Amino acid sequence: MTEKEKRAQGLLYDANYDPEIMAELLFCKDLCFRYNQLLPSDTEGRDRAVRKILGKTGERFTINTPFWCDFGYNIEIGENFYANYGCVILDGAKVTFGDNVFIAPNCGFHTAGHPLDVEQRNQGLEYAYPITVGDNVWIGAGVNVLPGVTIGSNTVIGSGSLVNRSIPEGVVAAGNPCKVIREITDSDKEKYKIPLAF
Repeated sequence: MTEKEKRAQGLLYDANYDPEIMAELLFCKDLCFRYNQLLPSDTEGRDRAVRKILGKTGERFTINTPFWCDFGYNIEIGENFYANYGCVILDGAKVTFGDNVFIAPNCGFHTAGHPLDVEQRNQGLEYAYPITVGDNVWIGAGVNVLPGVTIGSNTVIGSGSLVNRSIPEGVVAAGNPCKVIREITDSDKEKYKIPLAF
């Protein structure tokens, strides 16, 4: 069994010394580096660059730079995806975002983890568990999402949260560790008054 096959099954794999994985990491880092050097006004070039990095995209998306990921091909974004500055996605396993996902600055999505046992860890072994984010999710600034987490559709994750367990749909959740604070209800439609046009 190859190291990539072990990784795909959620087993410990050699993340630091396997030649195939190392080559893929370097290839993606080069792509991300080039993307991060493009002018913000070069919208066509930026669009092409992101499509070259990611495994699947919608028609409309924005990913502000700097942006970094490990492999790229394990990342799928839906329609109308927006990631603000400083997004990092460690995509040893699949990372899937639904439609209308908004990610504030300096957020991280980390499928990778390391063994607690020091000998295994020092051998360069890792595991990778997938992350799934549903539709219509807003993730506040400075959020970190850990391996194996699913965030349900129509949910808001408060700034600074450490999401180390799955969060259901239709809630506001925040904290370290991230916990459900309350459901999102129809009364939330009245929270912000929309000015009348004159």
